[in-house]
Amino acid sequence: MKDVDKGFYQRADAHIFLSNDQMAPELKPGEVSASMMFAVARFNAWISASGFNSGTEMTDAKDKMMDYFINEYKMMLSENLDDYIENFDDYMKPAEQQN
Repeated sequence: MKDVDKGFYQRADAHIFLSNDQMAPELKPGEVSASMMFAVARFNAWISASGFNSGTEMTDAKDKMMDYFINEYKMMLSENLDDYIENFDDYMKPAEQQN
């Protein structure tokens, strides 16, 4: 992972905690994940739009923005999947077996 600012992991954890709080017996984990991904996409679209003066400018830069966000997500997902692969037994152990 690239160098990140001091609050990076705290902010990320806050989003994860919110998603964990939304987990309910009637929901599949994928439903919560889909909502979180939509929220991230919507927020990133807003952040991106705030840097332009017109929709035309934004259209011209859309492919570059898409590449940036897709590459960043792919890198972060790969790093986290590798972490889970490496630590699978510890991370996926039932709660009553932890400690």
